[in-house]
Amino acid sequence: MFKSVLSLVRTSIIGYNSSQSLTSLLRLSNCLTNARFLHVTSSTFGLDQRKKREGFKKKDEGSEGEFTIDIDNSLRQQQLFPDMNTPNRLFNGIPFKEVPIVNITCSPNNTKLNLTDFRGFTKILHTCGTEGFKHARKATNIAAQATAISLSAKALDQGYKTIRVRVAGLGPGRMSAIKGLQMGGMEIISITDNTRVSWCPPRPRKAKRL
Repeated sequence: MFKSVLSLVRTSIIGYNSSQSLTSLLRLSNCLTNARFLHVTSSTFGLDQRKKREGFKKKDEGSEGEFTIDIDNSLRQQQLFPDMNTPNRLFNGIPFKEVPIVNITCSPNNTKLNLTDFRGFTKILHTCGTEGFKHARKATNIAAQATAISLSAKALDQGYKTIRVRVAGLGPGRMSAIKGLQMGGMEIISITDNTRVSWCPPRPRKAKRL
């Protein structure tokens, strides 16, 4: 009797993978009156789970640019860095030394954009305050982006499309202003950081006496 049960269990496990088919065989043979559902663990359970995880879409945690920008192809571009011939190099028919410049001055409380020609004469001046943002809203990246888009629209009306960008200062509108210029239709050929760095900062205040 015991040998027949073992042979029945062995054939059922080999021939069927599910626990329900095994239980039905045991009930038909009248060997077990109260049969329970058996759970058979597959030896490749971990591999199946890994395959499922590979199929899922990865959660974007702000690193989308790392996957969308092909760094290798960008480094293969010719004349990516400036050299001796850069001032006379043509960009849309304009020499690099005569391209208009957009100066972005960022502060913790405001963002100022100033479009000048290559001689330094101001053509367009825009700030977050003149755009309609007041008080603490001037110190937001949304205000800087909106100001840059507005300046781009006026610059395109005056015939300025290819520009250079100079950024000075530390503030929340540094990258947003550059993004706003691109969204406004401006073609940026170079970005320069002119933030002033003091090698001899002022002496800090003494500690408050308690």
